[in-house]
Amino acid sequence: MTSTSETDPREQRPYGSWPSDITADHVAAAGRKLSDVRIDTAAGRPTLCWIESRPDEAGRNTVMRLDDNGDAISLLDAPLSARSAVHEYGGGAFEVHAGIVWFVNAADQAIYRRNTDGKIEAVTSVEDDVRFADLQYDARHDRLFVVAETPLEGGEPKASIEIVAADGTRGVVAEGHDFYASLRLCADSERLVWLAWNHPDMPWDATELWQTEIDADGIPGTPQCLWAPTDVSLFGPRFDPTGRLHIVCDENEWWNLYREQETGTFEPLTRECAEFGVPQWVFGQSTYSFTDDGRLIAMATKDGTWRLGEVDQHSGEFMPWPLAWDFYEQLQAMGDEVVVVAADARTPKQLVAIDRDRTPRVLRATDGLPADTALATPEPMNWPTADGDTAHGLFYAPTSHVYRGLENERPPLILKCHGGPTGATSTALDARIQYWTSRGYALLDVNYRGSTGYGRTYRQKLTDAWGVADVADCEYGARYLTERGLVDGERVLISGSSAGGYTVLCVLTFTDVAAAGASYYGIGDLRRLMASTHKFESRYLHRLIGADDALLTERSPLAHAERLSCPVLFLQGLKDKVVPPDQAETMAEALRERGVPVAYVVFADERHGFRDAANIRTAIESERAFYTRVLGIEGVDDCTALAIDNFDGPARAD
Repeated sequence: MTSTSETDPREQRPYGSWPSDITADHVAAAGRKLSDVRIDTAAGRPTLCWIESRPDEAGRNTVMRLDDNGDAISLLDAPLSARSAVHEYGGGAFEVHAGIVWFVNAADQAIYRRNTDGKIEAVTSVEDDVRFADLQYDARHDRLFVVAETPLEGGEPKASIEIVAADGTRGVVAEGHDFYASLRLCADSERLVWLAWNHPDMPWDATELWQTEIDADGIPGTPQCLWAPTDVSLFGPRFDPTGRLHIVCDENEWWNLYREQETGTFEPLTRECAEFGVPQWVFGQSTYSFTDDGRLIAMATKDGTWRLGEVDQHSGEFMPWPLAWDFYEQLQAMGDEVVVVAADARTPKQLVAIDRDRTPRVLRATDGLPADTALATPEPMNWPTADGDTAHGLFYAPTSHVYRGLENERPPLILKCHGGPTGATSTALDARIQYWTSRGYALLDVNYRGSTGYGRTYRQKLTDAWGVADVADCEYGARYLTERGLVDGERVLISGSSAGGYTVLCVLTFTDVAAAGASYYGIGDLRRLMASTHKFESRYLHRLIGADDALLTERSPLAHAERLSCPVLFLQGLKDKVVPPDQAETMAEALRERGVPVAYVVFADERHGFRDAANIRTAIESERAFYTRVLGIEGVDDCTALAIDNFDGPARAD
């Protein structure tokens, strides 16, 4: 019988040491994001605009427009950057009408207007410490409706819905709720709707639908509640061409589409076991839209995969289109076409238009990877976890055209923990994942309990269980892959950011499954986080864990630092207000004092999430250097220098 080594011409090298054409530069370039897709319907013909981030310009966001020749034109020059800071995560930072663009400038959070001649001027005062988001233009009265967030001395910022007139004058439309989002103005500007919610709920827990009617003089009436179902999340209100209101609701387990009746009530339109909504971490998200010819086009996700298609408005049947992509976001109608950000395991996110015949054309692509590089493809995977439950994720095997592992060797495994924690994995081509798999690492992208895409019950499984259920799902996932012989159970690594960084630290503290980990702006001390984090998430822990001091201490890795004995890499932005730097600093210092190997890499100008290309490169190069050294992987000679305290290994791996 012929052995594999005799038939496989690839060079044998230790897993984790494979040279790769996918570099940190590719990872940094992939930081160029397409978001906040908008259609200017008053510009003679529908004109496409969107926000595009620029990692090579320190993460600046510019507003882009597609011109008549199909070329993408930047409308903002540095240092202007369209980014809202409402809820810290922002979104919904610009609006466009008849060629005029209004945008929230990142530096001062004031609203600016870019006129058709390119002249840019401030609309609201640059001196006021007020943040704005979810801009909606009222053409009938030449003004904006916005969500505003106003600081209050000695308390949380006040949320409100406001009118911003052309001269910058502001007036309050609604106030009294802790949070507002999803402003929608009907076509005749006679009706404005929005979502509202209060502490301790998050928008994926419970929201209410409100409206105000606007008279002929443009004066809004008293706000009225249209729908406030108990313990139900509403998402994405939208008017169809006839003025009928639609919304996404999860009262029947899944985020399905509903529509308003003449009685003022709402009935289900779709009844899919799939999600037509997403967690409202940011403003400006869109999962369905109506074309000019009246068709309802929507996107839905189930088991980690998205589909795009049409909803029959009589039967409610969702009819997916046979398209190549399996990830979608930012869906908008543009005339009789739709525009969407689409991707799949081999295609980076790109802006695509799809016509009535379902024929797609790419309008704007993000940076891809080298054409001849072997790409790992995600394998959807389920595994039994604690409490007789099931966890989900996407598994990526090490992949290379040139290299293979040594005989009788299994690859190291990286457990990847998404943020949120109500986020979800994505099947879109991810340069960061391919960076690892092309070097001989296996990776499990974990959709732990609490993730979106599996129904409300699964999304609520972290209630009172954060730091327990997600930790078990990672641990059991690693053991499942080890038992199947797919990975080396002695070389399990774990990496995650924000809430995922908390899961990383919990796995390293409370289990023995991982040999090392990397925490990107993760949480070590829950009590301190509760006292210092921003308004949007200030009560989130009440639902995820509870407010009891003893329980918060029990779930805090810092309080049990003596149980953590494996190497940890901390990466932190010093301007982070969501997870302040003291979280990483105190955790790193506690481990140093105990003699645990620790590396701490800081970025002076980064906030929550790294946007600058140089910092993105530094972060992933540091992570690779860290893993290479602590695992003792041989044959790697291109690692960056990295200081690791309390570590006696070589300064570089060779």
